[in-house]
Amino acid sequence: MKISRILAYRVDLPLHETTYKWSGGKSVTVFDSTIIAVETDTGLVGYGEVCPLGPFYLPAYAEGVRAGLRELGPHLLGEDPRQLAKLNHRMDAALKGHPYVKSGIDIACWDILGKSTGMPVCELMGGRYGESIRLYRAISQESPDEMAAKVAGYRAEGYTRFQLKVGGDPDVDIARIFAVAAQLQSGDRLVADANTGWVQHEAVRIAKAVRDVDVYIEQPCLTYEECLAVRRQCPHPFVLDENIDSLDMLVRAKSDLAMDVVNLKISKLGGLTKIKQARDLCVTMGIAMTLEDSWGGDITTAAIAHLAHSTPEEFRFTSTDFNSYVTVSNADGAPQRKNGFMAASSAPGLGISPRMDVLGTPLVVVG
Repeated sequence: MKISRILAYRVDLPLHETTYKWSGGKSVTVFDSTIIAVETDTGLVGYGEVCPLGPFYLPAYAEGVRAGLRELGPHLLGEDPRQLAKLNHRMDAALKGHPYVKSGIDIACWDILGKSTGMPVCELMGGRYGESIRLYRAISQESPDEMAAKVAGYRAEGYTRFQLKVGGDPDVDIARIFAVAAQLQSGDRLVADANTGWVQHEAVRIAKAVRDVDVYIEQPCLTYEECLAVRRQCPHPFVLDENIDSLDMLVRAKSDLAMDVVNLKISKLGGLTKIKQARDLCVTMGIAMTLEDSWGGDITTAAIAHLAHSTPEEFRFTSTDFNSYVTVSNADGAPQRKNGFMAASSAPGLGISPRMDVLGTPLVVVG
């Protein structure tokens, strides 16, 4: 089996809540998602999705996915998509860095591997653990009362994990944490995610101000060193996200005791092959994980579900169902939320069928 053609489609994903806001005044109203199709000479086709959270979040942007595919794609024609380690080695040799460009291709090739073997991706990634995957809900940055009301609403829908977008004015963030914490019940978990938005002294002050609140502190500052300094003065469980972009950083953070939980994103690491390496290392080191991606629709949600469902339950802190946030469906067969949980498909591959009427005409054709 050989790769014969690679195509990329653009799909806009508007939000049910109209706008998604986080630290530093950043906001998005419509996500620009790229769907990648990898065609083979046997007729099997695999699909992946990459959806950066805007160019101001991580070093990734939507048009960069498509530009990168034009550069990288010709080097992959004729390769066997089922030989995932070899394919990733080839991608890394042909294009230095830019892991998010490679992610959609890698996901699509896992989809092909599953279809060719008749197995769901989660079983190929290690096996299916448990019946379902617990989800969190991200709470867009608003006033304390508005965020508390949204948490109460989502709690009524079955969510018990909440990622509160903070990283703004310290006094307002303290009020946000207290207001939302007042809505929680036994068994709920609250994460205050600053998305690098606090400077070091503010982060320490906020952590001390909410000392008696049951809350996780996530990625308070921009640099690893700042986060580590806060961690050493923080009484709360600590989560790292943006700084963990490689196995090297993961090992370093473990050695420094820099975190209790790590947020691993598929496209940030370069696809399912690379994130599986990080996931397996975390299991070995005893570190719990949020398993997700930067954003996306049905295909991204399917990939997240297979990754999470193949992870031992005690190391699954939480995951998310991005397809429930957006108004456009780009594939049939994707996991759907039920009472704050989802499950990976039992069909071969990712278990999805792209909606070609939504994908439209490809913007990139290689081969």
